[in-house]
Amino acid sequence: MPQYGDLVILASPRGKRHIYRIEQGQDLHTQDGVMRACDVVEAEFGTEVRTAKGVPFRLQKPQLHDLVMGIKRQTQIMYPKDMGLICFKLGVGNGRTILEAGSGSGGFTLALSWFSGPEGHVHSFEAREEFHKLAKRNLEWAGVGKNVTLHLRDIANGFGVDDPDCLNGKKGDALFLDVRTPWEYLDAAREALVPGAPIAFLLPTVEQVSQLITALEIGPFEETEVCEVLVRPWKVVPGRLRPADRMSAHTAFLVFTRIQERSADWDALIPLGTRERKQEAARQARLAAARGEDPESVEYDV
Repeated sequence: MPQYGDLVILASPRGKRHIYRIEQGQDLHTQDGVMRACDVVEAEFGTEVRTAKGVPFRLQKPQLHDLVMGIKRQTQIMYPKDMGLICFKLGVGNGRTILEAGSGSGGFTLALSWFSGPEGHVHSFEAREEFHKLAKRNLEWAGVGKNVTLHLRDIANGFGVDDPDCLNGKKGDALFLDVRTPWEYLDAAREALVPGAPIAFLLPTVEQVSQLITALEIGPFEETEVCEVLVRPWKVVPGRLRPADRMSAHTAFLVFTRIQERSADWDALIPLGTRERKQEAARQARLAAARGEDPESVEYDV
């Protein structure tokens, strides 16, 4: 049963869903008539509440998906389908310290707060003041964020590992780096994370992904993955079950990696076939170019 001050969803027979905050003495005005606030707080979730015109609305409790999709945005939208995989890959959970840069509108910050639990903590960094303030308002609106510290800080100056107003000596267990040129911040990321920490990136273009993985090859990063998440709904009609005509397809590329030292002894024990040896020769040539050496001078037995 909702209380005054709670967020609720009212779903109409027309298929419209709206999130409202129930305030005492403030009736809700819908296209199908006025609904009294006192009627809403006296109803159970999962039941119907009627307007003055007798039109029924379904009363539902907002879930994380509803909150993320319902916030006010001034930045590129990030979809729950991508958020879910990132949270799993980063191991977001109770007792973990998660770093995020940048906050944007706070949609993913909201999800990180939700999954981190009372003993987890999220440090979210944003360089632009208008987005920093918007993320704070959205967290307050959603009723989460007690385990979140929002920092108005450009991570070009680092994550403030030793700054008492930032991390204060406590490094992060994982990082979501959502910036336009993430390869420029890899050194800062390493300094702010514990050894072996996972990092996730979200990038819109192939060119950005290519430049990032080239930078990751220099190390010390390993187990790099690139993927995208596609969600295809199905028409729920018994006897005529089939895919829907539209789907939520490509929204962004997800890149995952892990801070990991790599030794020559490790490389020497990796079994390589002909294809893998050619790929390794190409990798060694790229690394030589990154060091300012002549790639032609690299000797590798293919």
